[in-house]
Amino acid sequence: MKILCLGGGPAGLYFAISMKLRDASHEVTVMERNRANDTFGWGVVLSDDALGKMALNDPKSTEAIRSNFAYWDDIAVIHDGVRTVSGGHGFAGIGRKKLLILLQERARELGITMQFESEFKSAEDYRKDYDLVVATDGINSLVRREYAEVFKPDVDVRLCKFIWLGTHQKFDDAFTFIFEKTEHGWMWVHAYQFDADTATVIVECTQETWDKFGFEHMSKEETIETCEKVFADHLGGHKLMSNAAHLRGSAVWMNFPRVICDKWYHENVVLMGDAAATGHFSIGSGSRLAFDSAIALATYLHSEPTMEAAFQRYQDERRIEVLRLQSAARNSLEWFEQVERYLDMPPTQFAYSLLTRSQRISHENLRLRDAAWLASAEDWFAEQAGGQKGRRPMFQPFKLRNMTLKNRIVLSPMAQYKAVDGCPTDWHLVHYAERAKGGAGLIYTEMTCVSPEGRITPGCPGLYAPEHEAAWKRLADFVHAETSAKLCVQIGHSGRKGSTKLAWDGIDQPLDSGNWPTFSASAIPYRPHNQVPKAMDRTDMDMVRDQFVAAAQMANRAGVDMIEMHAAHGYLLASFISPVTNRRTDEYGGSLENRMRYPLEIFTALRKVWPDEKPMSVRISAHDWMGEDGVTPEDAVEIARMFRAAGADIIDVSSGQTDPGEKPIYGRMFQTPFSDRIRNEAGIPTMTVGNISDWDQVNGILMAGRADLVCLARAHLADPYWTLHAAVEQGDTASEWPAPYKGGRDLAFRLRERQQETIRA
Repeated sequence: MKILCLGGGPAGLYFAISMKLRDASHEVTVMERNRANDTFGWGVVLSDDALGKMALNDPKSTEAIRSNFAYWDDIAVIHDGVRTVSGGHGFAGIGRKKLLILLQERARELGITMQFESEFKSAEDYRKDYDLVVATDGINSLVRREYAEVFKPDVDVRLCKFIWLGTHQKFDDAFTFIFEKTEHGWMWVHAYQFDADTATVIVECTQETWDKFGFEHMSKEETIETCEKVFADHLGGHKLMSNAAHLRGSAVWMNFPRVICDKWYHENVVLMGDAAATGHFSIGSGSRLAFDSAIALATYLHSEPTMEAAFQRYQDERRIEVLRLQSAARNSLEWFEQVERYLDMPPTQFAYSLLTRSQRISHENLRLRDAAWLASAEDWFAEQAGGQKGRRPMFQPFKLRNMTLKNRIVLSPMAQYKAVDGCPTDWHLVHYAERAKGGAGLIYTEMTCVSPEGRITPGCPGLYAPEHEAAWKRLADFVHAETSAKLCVQIGHSGRKGSTKLAWDGIDQPLDSGNWPTFSASAIPYRPHNQVPKAMDRTDMDMVRDQFVAAAQMANRAGVDMIEMHAAHGYLLASFISPVTNRRTDEYGGSLENRMRYPLEIFTALRKVWPDEKPMSVRISAHDWMGEDGVTPEDAVEIARMFRAAGADIIDVSSGQTDPGEKPIYGRMFQTPFSDRIRNEAGIPTMTVGNISDWDQVNGILMAGRADLVCLARAHLADPYWTLHAAVEQGDTASEWPAPYKGGRDLAFRLRERQQETIRA
C-alpha cells in the first residue's frame, strides 16, 4: 500500500511506524511543513495505561521514549498559601521535541520517507497518487476544513485563555497546580517536568481576567514578564520561556477548541489525532488519543477485508473512546472555567475538588492512590461537621437550625399512589418506617397535597383533612420512637399536571371519569390531551396560599421535623417560575423577579407559621432542559438566592419535568452539577438527586462540596436498608442499627470479614 501522512507530529509518525511494523512492504511518506526539529509545544504527558498499549505495539520505540521520561507520582495543589500533595497518580512527561526526534529516528530505521519543509494545501492533490491519505495535520486541520461537508466537524471553542510556556524551575516532584489571586482576578498554572532541566508551564485565566490585564495589547515579551511577576514566588528566580517564535503579541494566547467530527473518513482520506478529535490538556489526553488511534487504524487496515470496513470500524470504535475521554475532559475544563466558584473553599476541600474534577477519579479510587491523604481529608471533613474522625463523609452529621441529622443520606420523595381520598394508609407507614429503620438520616414523604384539587392522582396523599393529620402523626411518632431519623413532609400542589391516572395506569393521562378542575400560572395544558388549566386570578392565589399555610400547620401538629415547599417539576408553583409555563402579562409574569413573586409569597407565608427552630427547604428545577426558553442553571442560582433571602435553609436541587418538550441529558449524577453551582455560587446548602446509585458517589459529592445532603430514590426502593448495608461495606461499625436487628448486623460484618480474607488470600 502507498500511504501519505499529511502532518509529521506524533500521530502521523506513529501511524507510519505502526503500518511499517505490520507490513514492511508498505511505502509510507510523512509530509511536514516545518523543519525536523521545529516544535511549538513543550512537554507531552502520557499515563501508564497509554504506555502499556504502546509497548505492545512497538516495544523498541516505547523503550526509547521511556528512557527519556520524567516520572512523577504526586499531584501538588498550591492554593491560599497551602501546598497539598496527593500521591499515586502515575504520570510521565517527555519533551515534545525529544519525542518527535525519537519517532523520526524509528521511522528512518523502518524505511519511512519524511519530507520536511513541505507545504500542502489540499488532500485532493494527493488522493489519486496514494492508496491512503491520512490527515494528521493537527488542531487546525486543513484537510478537515477541505472536506467539512463530509466530516461535519463540531468545534466548541472554550472560555478560558491559556498560554503554553516553559521554565528551568524544577517541578520534578509533582504535577503542580498553582492558583494566584491578582488585582485583575485569578490566574493559575499547570506545571510539570519533562526532562532534567525543563518544565512545562501552562498559564490560564478567564477571559475577564485576561481583558483586565490588557494581554491583547501586550507583546509576547510583556506577556511573559507579567506572568513571571504573578508566579514569581513559585519560579525560584527562573524565567518563563516561549518557543513560539513565529507568534507575536496576543497570538501566543489560545482558547481551547474541543473538536469532534461526525465522520472520520472520505473515500481514501482518513482523519487522525487532533484533526479528528481533541483532548484537553488538563487531563493529558491529547497524545494518548493520537497514539491509540494510530495503533487502532493500523490494526484494522490489516484485519478487515476492505479499506472501507477498516475505516468504519476505526471510526465506530475510536469515537466511543474519544467521547468517553472528551466527557472527562469536558468535566475537567469546565471545572477550570468555573474555578473561581471554588477558590473560597478550604485548601483540603479545594484540592479534593480539583483531583476529582473529571469524575475519572472517584472517592475510593483516590483511596487506592493515596489512602493516607484521603484519610486526613476525611478527618478534616469530620472536624468541620462536628462529627467523628475515621468515618466517611456520608456518616457525618449535618445541622439545619435545631435539627441535627445523624448522616447525610436522604430518602428522596417518591410518589407511592397508595393514598385513599388523600389519606396515607398502612402502606405509607410501612414504606417510610422501613427506610427510617434502614439508616437514612432524613426521610422525605412524597409530595403531600394541600387540597383535593392539588393532587396529581386519586392515589396521592394530602394534608387538608383531620384524618390526614392523624395518619402523618402516626408515622412521625413511630419514626421518632423507634429510630433516630428525622421526618420531612414535602408540601405541594399539582397545578396543570393534576387530575391524572395512577402512574401504572397511564402516567400523565387524564382520568376516565371524575376529573377535577386544575390551576396553573397560565392556561396551557401539560399535554394536548390534558385539560386546559385555569390561569389563576388573585382569588385563586389567596385560596391556595391559605391551603399551603393550613397544610404546614397540620404538619407541625403532626410532629414532623421539617417541611419542604415543592416548586419544581412543572407543578403549580413551578409553573409560575418557568417562562415555558408562565405567559402572564401582569405583575406575576415576565421577568424572573415577577415570576418568583407568587412562590415567594407562599414560602413567606409558610415561614411565618412554621416554628423558627425547624428548618424549611424548597425543591426547584434548576434546568427546564428547554434551551434558553426555560429556566437555566444560571437562573437557578438567582432563584436559590431569592428563597435563601426569604428564609430557606437548604435548596433541594432537581431538574426538568416542566414540559413534555424537554430534552434532558442523562448520565450518572447528572443533576449534581446544578447543586454544585447553586451551593458554591449562592452560598446556600443544597441537596442533590438524580442517578446516584452507590456510596462511593455519595462520599465524593460530599467531600468535594458539591452538595451537603444526597438524596437517593430508586436505590431505596430496591433496598430499604441501603444506608446500613453501605455502612457494612465501608466497615463503619458506628452506624446505629435497631436493637432487634443487631444479630443481623453482626452477621453482615462477619461475612464482610470473610470476603476480605478471601481477597487478601
